[in-house]
Amino acid sequence: MTDFNLVEWRLERRLETRPTARVVALAAAAAAAVLVCSLLFAAAGASPRAAFEALLKGSFGSSRAAGETLVKATPLIFTGLAACVAFRARIWNIGAEGQVFAGAMFAYWLQHNLIGFSSFIQIPVLIVGGIVGGALYAGLAGVLKTRFSVDEVISTVMLNYIIVYVISLLLLRGPWSEAGAFFEQTPKVDPGSVLPVVFSGSRLHAGFLLAIAAAALVHMLLTRTPLGYEIKAAGSNMRALDVQGTNTRRLILVVLLVSGALAGLAGITEVYGVHYRLKAGVIAGYGYSGIIVAILGHLHPLGVVIASVLFGALLNGATLMQIKTGVPSALIYAIQAILLLFFLAGWAACNFRLRRVGRA
Repeated sequence: MTDFNLVEWRLERRLETRPTARVVALAAAAAAAVLVCSLLFAAAGASPRAAFEALLKGSFGSSRAAGETLVKATPLIFTGLAACVAFRARIWNIGAEGQVFAGAMFAYWLQHNLIGFSSFIQIPVLIVGGIVGGALYAGLAGVLKTRFSVDEVISTVMLNYIIVYVISLLLLRGPWSEAGAFFEQTPKVDPGSVLPVVFSGSRLHAGFLLAIAAAALVHMLLTRTPLGYEIKAAGSNMRALDVQGTNTRRLILVVLLVSGALAGLAGITEVYGVHYRLKAGVIAGYGYSGIIVAILGHLHPLGVVIASVLFGALLNGATLMQIKTGVPSALIYAIQAILLLFFLAGWAACNFRLRRVGRA
């Protein structure tokens, strides 16, 4: 009777990863992403070098272009931080999209009743309104999970659709619709509620500074507070944390409230810093993009800021790239997906390994 040695491959988590290995994996992922994007540009009939040059010039080629890049990055920082806080605790908040709408709507409702007051009153009120609106809408999903055991993925996704229909109703035939307008939008907001511009001659507003401050606060929350310790422990083993005596229901609700509050701030920065009116279309998509940004930033506040600026640069440079090379600007979304896939592959290579196991 003959013995055969069968070979198996087992996926194992690495016990330790050297910093140099992480740098090499990150560089390899970036190089692979650039190569695949170059093939996409070539397939679109453009020179990859010309496309990348136009993309870089359109995003950072001048102070005005750099300011526009940071403007586009601002709401992504907030929604990325929202996903970062929730995902660190393994609470899958997919509802940042709806929480962006809720924050913008609640802030607009508060500010609409303060028309004529000075900016010193209106701006703090709308910031508080964005925080409260997003937090309450995320808290609804928290109540459904802690009281009725409704999975947060299902509840947050469904709540996204509900809030979109509610804002469409308010803007189409409700009291917020602009008289005689052909679009679903409100009249322009009161000048006293507009976020101040940071640099003259650009559209970079104070919302970007607020986003950076929020990233710093989230970093302190996650690393230097008891709540941050509980979030980290919940991400490792929620059941063990429950056995230890921590009120995990309260923790889930608090995490969703914080996550929703951050997402709500994204809504007010777009409404009161860029468009100066509430429209459903101009704040759509930031919640879902924030999830990608958070994953690309390895669920770290600094990584979220860097990834948001990168995505803002891609969005801002896409217009010049289309003008210079003829590459459709919609291809940017494919580039974002390629970046995410290759950086996730690099992360997996750093944290896991395939080990060859022989058995008789």
